[in-house]
Amino acid sequence: MKKVKNILWIIALVLVIVLIVGVGYGYYRKATMKVENPVATMEVENFGTVKIELYPDVAPETVANFIALANNGFYDGLTFHRIVKDFMIQGGDKEGTGQGSATIEDLKGNGDTSTYSIKGEFISNGVNNTLKFEEGVIGMARNDYTSYSSTLTEESYNSGSSQFFIMTADNTSLNGYYTSFGKVIEGMDIVHNIENVEVKAADDSEETGNTEVSTPVNPVTITSIRVETNGVYYGMPETLTPFDYMSWLYQQYGLDPSALTGE
Repeated sequence: MKKVKNILWIIALVLVIVLIVGVGYGYYRKATMKVENPVATMEVENFGTVKIELYPDVAPETVANFIALANNGFYDGLTFHRIVKDFMIQGGDKEGTGQGSATIEDLKGNGDTSTYSIKGEFISNGVNNTLKFEEGVIGMARNDYTSYSSTLTEESYNSGSSQFFIMTADNTSLNGYYTSFGKVIEGMDIVHNIENVEVKAADDSEETGNTEVSTPVNPVTITSIRVETNGVYYGMPETLTPFDYMSWLYQQYGLDPSALTGE
């Protein structure tokens, strides 16, 4: 009987040791396992394929936003509406004018058609993002309302939504003032080919006062963007209510903002 008890104690001890080793190994694997960064594959009609590695450790909100929009098909069929040689190519606006934003529906597919913005993740906005705007880096476009009033810094910094740009050359003036969140790892030659398309001033340039020669003569269309996340879920970004510039402008002159809607 005593011999049997000893054998049972030995078996129990072995099982405890196996359990401890198993749990310890699990923690070790989790601690040492390298998680691959998500990679976006962008197909551009008549140009080719561009692959972009995204950096969630640098700009988690922006990366989550880009992944959700891309994998929901938001960017499919949109264009690079602004191209400035030796600077960048910009796309992701469903209006194709530089004035468009995504909706909550585009992001989450929940039927909410209200537009949104996200927090700018860069040093001037309190986020320690040190990824510099070098050739191939992808950044988040945003508005700059400070040209209307120096008090609108926060509104400017947190106005990004869906538009992005890819650098075709280094530009230190953007460092710390715009969100950088990834870099081209394949297809930089494609980006440069897009950079060299023929451009013109926008058709409404006389009305808007924007005479920049950056609108492609022939549309440069994004066929699709899809992001491989390697099984990792990066969540949804925290969405913000976008700044309503027109209402703000009306209020500056003591006018009733409801006049904008006729209510």
